[in-house]
Amino acid sequence: MSEPRVREGAASERPPDGGTEGAAITTGTVARRLGVSPTTLRTWDRRYGLGPARRQPGRHRRWSERDIAVVEEMGRLTSLGVPPADAARAALKGGAWPGPDVDSGLGPDLGSDAGSGSASDTESGIGSSAGSGLGSDAHLFVRQRRGLSRAAVRLDAPAVQELLAESVERHGLVAAWQEVMVPTLHAVGRKWEEAGDRYVEVEHLLSWHVSRTLHRCASAPPTRSPSAPLVLACVPGEQHSLPLEALSAAVGELGIPQRMFGAAVPVEAVSAAVRRTGPAVVVLWSQARSTASVPLARHIADARWGVRGARGRPVVMLGGPGWAGPAVRGTLRPATLRDALTQIGRARGG
Repeated sequence: MSEPRVREGAASERPPDGGTEGAAITTGTVARRLGVSPTTLRTWDRRYGLGPARRQPGRHRRWSERDIAVVEEMGRLTSLGVPPADAARAALKGGAWPGPDVDSGLGPDLGSDAGSGSASDTESGIGSSAGSGLGSDAHLFVRQRRGLSRAAVRLDAPAVQELLAESVERHGLVAAWQEVMVPTLHAVGRKWEEAGDRYVEVEHLLSWHVSRTLHRCASAPPTRSPSAPLVLACVPGEQHSLPLEALSAAVGELGIPQRMFGAAVPVEAVSAAVRRTGPAVVVLWSQARSTASVPLARHIADARWGVRGARGRPVVMLGGPGWAGPAVRGTLRPATLRDALTQIGRARGG
């Protein structure tokens, strides 16, 4: 859907500029500073009048700090999901966007991919958003995914962190993970796969802030509990731990004791942790088929602890797309994060 043009009268809306004299910042420099392409800046100028206030014939355009502040505000508002035409009007007037908390539709950037519902490595297993039952909030989720992806593309770390925190506060950790974080990570990853090695920094920045948000959700110090803990570990060679971090944060919110070991845990370390802690459930995460090990899963499922005559054994939960294929007898395979929490509650007798 095309945006209405607002260039008419734009010059009269721009705040008085007392700082354009001697401005010497090029469009390329402004684009790098904002994390957008020069083409985007030219489009904003052509459609909405968000360009240098003063220009000299026959010379390249030069931006003042006030000009840059206007397009920075434009970027900030669009990252929050404000329609571009409305964001442009607000940026030119120098005020906050007064419009309703709705979205005018999908844009051409990453946000339009985030809600496609196609499968991905991150979405498989305990990361999936399938069956969440949150259709009434679908429009809001799309808006939040689009805002988050735009902020990540601009490498606007404060906006990324703010949007993630707002999503968790508004929807809760599980819904925020399944409906906002995972689809956006998937869209970013797919976009950069199509672009080769370009923009890898965007995916890294987004992943780091998602991890930071998950750790904040689980920031309460571990409490001592007489009940058996959970053991959470990525299989040997597996470095992708975000979905496991999401599960750790979610069980932490429920007050379930756990021992989180993170990425690429050696077989001997997992076995030792099981023997020493006597867990009720052991979660093994594998992102890729190359890291999943059926013998490891069987080995952990056969582990025993305690004195003779009163030995215990864990329930093994296999998370992630790496475990796709023949089922490992006696193990749990949750489809979503919410499903994983339900199965853990049952395994613990809750």
